[in-house]
Amino acid sequence: MSIGQGCSRTADRVSLTHRAWVEVDLEAIRHNIATIRRLLKPSTQLMSVVKADGYGHGAVAVARTALSAGASWLAVATVEEGISLRMAGIEAPILLFGPVICTEEIDALAEHRLQPTVCSLDQARRFSEAGLGPIPIHLKVDTGMSRLGVSWHEAQDLLSAIRVLPDVSVVSLYSHLATADAVDPTTAMEQFTRFAKLVDTLQRQGRRPPLVHLANSAATLTFPDTHFDLVRIGLAQYGLYPSSHLQAVVALRPALALKAKIVFVKTVPPGTGVSYGHTFRTARRTRLATVSIGYGDGISRALSNGIDFLVRGRRARQVGTITMDQCLIDITDVPEASDGDVATLLGQDGGERISIAEWAARLETIPYEILTALSPRLPRIFCQA
Repeated sequence: MSIGQGCSRTADRVSLTHRAWVEVDLEAIRHNIATIRRLLKPSTQLMSVVKADGYGHGAVAVARTALSAGASWLAVATVEEGISLRMAGIEAPILLFGPVICTEEIDALAEHRLQPTVCSLDQARRFSEAGLGPIPIHLKVDTGMSRLGVSWHEAQDLLSAIRVLPDVSVVSLYSHLATADAVDPTTAMEQFTRFAKLVDTLQRQGRRPPLVHLANSAATLTFPDTHFDLVRIGLAQYGLYPSSHLQAVVALRPALALKAKIVFVKTVPPGTGVSYGHTFRTARRTRLATVSIGYGDGISRALSNGIDFLVRGRRARQVGTITMDQCLIDITDVPEASDGDVATLLGQDGGERISIAEWAARLETIPYEILTALSPRLPRIFCQA
């Protein structure tokens, strides 16, 4: 079956039992991974970033799909996220981005074979002194992000100090780009130059770790020199572009759709106030549909009166203040719409599409925030051929 048919049939079944849900097109993720892999040298590995529940898509399903499509590594932010993948039977190497500072986390990390990021000698000593080794560790270098990592000026000395510690082994050296998605590449190239010089020095000294990695999604799409041994793919694997100017590089497919049922329809006269605070008043005789989704599901209240939904393949304006569990749309121009119909908040219906970029522009934010805000109470429904 085609992707569209698979998701459509799944949605038909879901709509019988759920008021609102997220659909995840796993074939789109597979396509995106395969498309990105074609930009890489055969020797360059791909790490699938599945932190924050796979950016709201469902970490376990995304991880399995990415691995089957050619990813060889996974990355998460917390020990708990890594444990969830292991409990699901996933055996691939997992990098932990976030710092680990307590004994309990170190014990859990070692038990579940997670590989930690280290930014200082003190952190490395904690793993060494735990006596649980050998533990593979990843040394993070700050080349300009100013968040985590040892300064690039001090990285050689730290690497030397760690190498003599028992029960730890530095398996990778990595850094993170702060502005790879910007139109102006100056800052990203400055970071790249710092990192490349460090790697070259270590190479000449015979101290280069087995893996070196720098590129996030944006750098992977635009700066081949940053690929090194491995690239870390987050947003792009979900079919979204870190910045609009990157859309011409590759054809990605958005993997996520957000849908909810219409649960009530009524007609009101002109001048009727709608929802809390009457932030909208009807200018005409209006058919209002109540849709069973709200800010309790992660639909920002700040979107009120500013977005469209799709009903029967046509746009219908959201009106009035979005409430915790429900919101209202004007379906006057979709006269055949009725209760029980599915409204698409994000995704495609017929020839129309509502993109995450539309919401991001309205909220003056980025797609990451919208995706990760979608509530766990929305079931994730996975569609695949």
